[in-house]
Amino acid sequence: MKDTKEMTNNSQTIKNLEAAFAGEAMANRKYLYFAKLARELGHEDVAALFEDIAQQETGHAFAHLQLLFPKDGMTVEKLLELARDGELYETNHMYPEFEQTARQEGAESAVAEFKEQATESAVHATIFQKAAQRFKALGKVEALHAAEYADALKRVQQGMSLKTAS
Repeated sequence: MKDTKEMTNNSQTIKNLEAAFAGEAMANRKYLYFAKLARELGHEDVAALFEDIAQQETGHAFAHLQLLFPKDGMTVEKLLELARDGELYETNHMYPEFEQTARQEGAESAVAEFKEQATESAVHATIFQKAAQRFKALGKVEALHAAEYADALKRVQQGMSLKTAS
């Protein structure tokens, strides 16, 4: 049996994991919203129930993500790239298509929401891209410092061995 990291992105198992993740993540957000409403309606006990189940849904979503994005295949660079690409998909494809459909259906409040979210997703993509660039630059600086420290340590050790020999 193949492990999920050996499957192609278009395998049915990968698609099922993505759908399961989406469902669990959506349940989490929906239950948190329901908790907010229940609290506003004066039912703290029901709000707490929704929040408890929402947390469990997060655990389910994370289990699916662990299979979709195995830790051993991740680097900070890859995480930032995946996040940026997801935001760019939302900006360039998903929200514009949703906006067009809402416009055709005369759902002007949804048109405004989709336009706003596309704009925010573009900002998020830029933030992730800049973070990736900073991280890459910091990696180069750290490598340079590590090399300098290694050279300094080597000189110190050689100096110590010279002193020991005299």
